[in-house]
Amino acid sequence: ETLQELKSYYKDEMLSEYKFENIIGKSSAMQQIFSMLETVAPSNATILVRGETGTGQELIAAAVHNISPRNNGPFIKLNCAAISETLLESELFGHEKGAFTDAKEMRKGRFELADGGTLFLDEIGDITPALQVKLLRILQEQEFERVGGSKTIKTNVRLVAATNRNLEAMVKKGEFREDLFYRLNVIPVNLPPLRERYEDIQLLIKHYLKKYMREHHKNMHFSKATMETLLEYPWPGNIRELQNTMERTVLICPEGELQPEMLNHILPFNYQKMHITQEKTQVTQSEIQENSTPATSGNLSASLTKGSLQEMEKEAIINALVQNRGIQTKAARQLGMTARQIGYKIKKYDIEI
Repeated sequence: ETLQELKSYYKDEMLSEYKFENIIGKSSAMQQIFSMLETVAPSNATILVRGETGTGQELIAAAVHNISPRNNGPFIKLNCAAISETLLESELFGHEKGAFTDAKEMRKGRFELADGGTLFLDEIGDITPALQVKLLRILQEQEFERVGGSKTIKTNVRLVAATNRNLEAMVKKGEFREDLFYRLNVIPVNLPPLRERYEDIQLLIKHYLKKYMREHHKNMHFSKATMETLLEYPWPGNIRELQNTMERTVLICPEGELQPEMLNHILPFNYQKMHITQEKTQVTQSEIQENSTPATSGNLSASLTKGSLQEMEKEAIINALVQNRGIQTKAARQLGMTARQIGYKIKKYDIEI
């Protein structure tokens, strides 16, 4: 396939919905970011997006591309941490036929494919010192050679890089080149974690719930108490976790109004123990005080709390095993347990695998 065909493919892959007005973020922090990026998008300045995993770095990069003069060019992306060190150089710069054992033909790299457009490099903090030198050169001179080649190739690329690592600390330790850091950090963008965007959480919940209800032909809504629980959850995995949680909700839960206890199957087990069980205990104690004598309420409350906790734990383990196709190590990791602990619990609750 020709270079033009490849560029056309990647341009088609660029989703038109990735514009700022379609990225959910009404919080003041996100509005400030959108405003700043609208100002710098028309330039060719390199953008460095910082933030925790799952905060939407790729969406920001795609939106910048779409509102820039390069929007008719390709939008190319690469996760630097997802590819081995030996293959990453070839992925970035391409290679000539015979450059290494498996190089059966010439292959163009991402910088060549992105010519005239935007290149998004995720996990930029994971590249090796040797590749840092080559990346610095291409940012300075806009030229490179393919692996195994001697011909210098010119390219016109706007780079958007992202990382969740502390590059300043890496620079001090000598793990990341200082000159490359300053080349990348022309326009710094710090994406806040979802727990600091309280105004956006309910909007995102409603958006993704509606999306997956439409996809799976189901109809449901959260009760006020359930929504409050979701709003108080810290979302350590940020938008990606919230999105996956809403899809899991639609797939697992029955149609109609969703009550807090239904989150037993949805939220991580550690959070259920810490938060949902406490709420359930408070409700149970309140009901006992209304309907029982003081002499019996304490023992009954303790009994109910222990039973409900064990039932919740059993359900959470079964749910994790189903989601991970019976693989105990993966289920344990999801629940915050060790493999030995989950093995003990499976025997304790007589769970069939």
